[in-house]
Amino acid sequence: MVKGTPTMGKRSTGKLHIICRRCGRRSYHMKTGICSSCGYGRSARMRKSKNN
Repeated sequence: MVKGTPTMGKRSTGKLHIICRRCGRRSYHMKTGICSSCGYGRSARMRKSKNN
């Protein structure tokens, strides 16, 4: 049985973030159903950042 570093490469199964259908960024959270970039799934308004 192999343990340690070689096993860490097999941990990348499944996706948590996919491409958002509204903003096009890879920020749509599959489990919660909300985009962290534009706020799609939470509200109809676009999410604003404090820097812009």
